[in-house]
Amino acid sequence: MGKIVAMQVLSVASEIYPLIKTGGLADVAGALPGALAEHGIGVRTLVPGYPSVLSKLGKTKAVRRYEALFGASAALLAAKVVELDLLVLDAPDFFKREGGPYGDLGGTDWSDNWRRFAALSRVGADIAEDGVKGWRPDLVHAHDWQAAMTAAYMRFGPAHRVPKVVTIHNLAFQGRFGADVFAGLGLPPEAWGMDGVEYYGGIGYLKAGLVSADAITTVSPTYADEIRSPTQGMGLDGLINGRADRLHGILNGIDTAIWDPAADELIARRYTSRALGGRVANRRALEKHFRLDRDDAPIFIIVSRLTWQKGMDLVADAIDHLVGLGGKLAVLGAGDHPLEGAFLSAAERHRGRVGAHIGYDEPLSHLMQAGGDAILIPSRFEPCGLTQLYGLRYGCVPVVARVGGLADTVIDANEAAVGAGVATGVVFAPSDPLALHGGIARTIRLHGDKAGWQAMQRAGMRADFSWRHSAAQYAGLFRSLVQGAA
Repeated sequence: MGKIVAMQVLSVASEIYPLIKTGGLADVAGALPGALAEHGIGVRTLVPGYPSVLSKLGKTKAVRRYEALFGASAALLAAKVVELDLLVLDAPDFFKREGGPYGDLGGTDWSDNWRRFAALSRVGADIAEDGVKGWRPDLVHAHDWQAAMTAAYMRFGPAHRVPKVVTIHNLAFQGRFGADVFAGLGLPPEAWGMDGVEYYGGIGYLKAGLVSADAITTVSPTYADEIRSPTQGMGLDGLINGRADRLHGILNGIDTAIWDPAADELIARRYTSRALGGRVANRRALEKHFRLDRDDAPIFIIVSRLTWQKGMDLVADAIDHLVGLGGKLAVLGAGDHPLEGAFLSAAERHRGRVGAHIGYDEPLSHLMQAGGDAILIPSRFEPCGLTQLYGLRYGCVPVVARVGGLADTVIDANEAAVGAGVATGVVFAPSDPLALHGGIARTIRLHGDKAGWQAMQRAGMRADFSWRHSAAQYAGLFRSLVQGAA
């Protein structure tokens, strides 16, 4: 017998794994539906019809058509892909472009992003109002600024009674546009104002969603606390504090079917916490890919956007220090061009000790977690972070700044934690050069104690960061909102 579905949820997201991914949002949007199904909650996800999404769809059917959606013709397609129940907004004028989901091949944001994601949100609100082909959601869950306007369209339209949840994956990205776009949004005049979409004289998509939502979630408890402060609130701390009774910090989980070293087909050799020797083959494959010396020196890895937020400027400046202490470094990522250049230059300067792969490669990211000794994450702020969870799962010890979800998920290898056998990584603070240098040095010392290091690896691999606990929290929140709206 199939599971009884007691509630239907529309999830609205700008990306979803495995169809389109630029970061952790895609992983969450792709994994949460399956986890919620265990709680009797069915999820259909509305996503843009980028070329990479449409190319992966099999059989589809149009369940709604628009002759003039913000001036463009569009069709809403229903499809199922790898157990994901999808509604895909096929609007070629908005989404059929070369480049990424949000910008061109050069990394410049599309000038009409305000219109593209207003269209996605408008369709989300339409579905909330009258559903599609006999299906109607009991609740709408919008992710980040690209989908947050769904809550605003619902609030100022016929679907205002349908519960709406907005999740902040990263408060730094807010979707801010000039006041001149308001006339094109199709919202009533009363939507303009401090209690609506207006934000410092312009339009704020995330702000509009947060002020319209029945509940706000962030992707870790610590980040929920941090964004209430002026230093981490990114200008929205006043609004968030004013709605603190609706704020919930729910830690992200990971898809343990995809991220499982015992079953991962993307790595050189599978292994378990009881047989860590299997990591050696992955280490050798990692050294070969990055042209690193074949020796026993600890390999630090980075799988990240190469940006200031992620502390990558600190790492670039610390590479000589890391190599001088006897470490090696393998970098996978893309981002700010000066930082990309800094890592490529370091790879030239320290041949055999540093390697850099600019771009993103999903299979390579799995191999790096399986073959690296420590994953370095010195973020200045980190809403949740998923790469440290992958590291824990794969026995790649996280070395992290004490912020956001990193603080919530990694147990520092202090004397007490090591003695109790619960340490899972190295945690340092603040995220500055001195603390980072200390964290690197401490990691290399710990790595020298083989038995102690393996105990830390095993403790991390035993930790449960599946969606089981987090999905239960989401399910409880969703039920309370739906019952409250009844």
